[in-house]
Amino acid sequence: MKSIFDNVSRECSKTVTNAYSTSFSMATKMLSPKIRQDIYNIYGFVRFADEIVDTFHDYDKEKLFNNFEADLEEALNAKISLNPILNAFQETYHRYNIDKHLVDAFMNSMRLDLYKKDYLTTEEYKNYIYGSADVVGLMCLKVFVKGDEEKYNDLKQSAMSLSSAFQKVNFLRDLKADFEDLNRTYFPNTDLSQLDENSKRTIIEEIEKDFAEGLKGIKRLPLEAKFGVFMAYRYYNKLLEKLKNTPALQIKSTRIRVPNYRKVELLTRSYVKYQLNLL
Repeated sequence: MKSIFDNVSRECSKTVTNAYSTSFSMATKMLSPKIRQDIYNIYGFVRFADEIVDTFHDYDKEKLFNNFEADLEEALNAKISLNPILNAFQETYHRYNIDKHLVDAFMNSMRLDLYKKDYLTTEEYKNYIYGSADVVGLMCLKVFVKGDEEKYNDLKQSAMSLSSAFQKVNFLRDLKADFEDLNRTYFPNTDLSQLDENSKRTIIEEIEKDFAEGLKGIKRLPLEAKFGVFMAYRYYNKLLEKLKNTPALQIKSTRIRVPNYRKVELLTRSYVKYQLNLL
């Protein structure tokens, strides 16, 4: 029965989320069960694409990516795929009428990671973030508002700002791995080999502005999504706080993280705020 295969596909997406990101899986568990699986489905898809370009160094990454992209197109057109991750994603894609442009923009940014090492202009930087992060936030927003176009358009800018903030925090947190292991630099007009406190401050101020705009949107999200997204916001804000208090030289030499016990503490405090209607 196809329903069994579909259930297996959904479980695969959930497993991918839990295996690859403790913070994202924790936040997703705070979403309403009505929408939780669809966020797993989106995450599974974007994670697999990202893994191809970031970690499969012993294989022909371009060939793998091309095959994945072809399978994606087939899944969206046929509404089925023998790749369970793509089968689960196409289900969410069609259920919420996700704009194909969002999927294409994401895949375009992932393809850039196959060969592009430097982002020299602000326009290149913004275009990459739009495709690698903002559109993922917009896919999730489609789920959060259950396809309501009016709500979607009302919250669109805030969702993009929040997604940009998350991505820029990732860039700063993963500075060492991106620069040394993948030979990539995302921040324009910044010499990461000579990252100083002034450069770091400029980056952080930019992220803080994105977070401020993103929080406005979180407050207006439907109840089914609000606490889960707020939890993700709180986690990344704490990560930014740690980066802000870490010397630039140390950021270049180590990966800053929030310990699991602190994540649980953030969850507890965030839930209190939410229950007291302080959000």
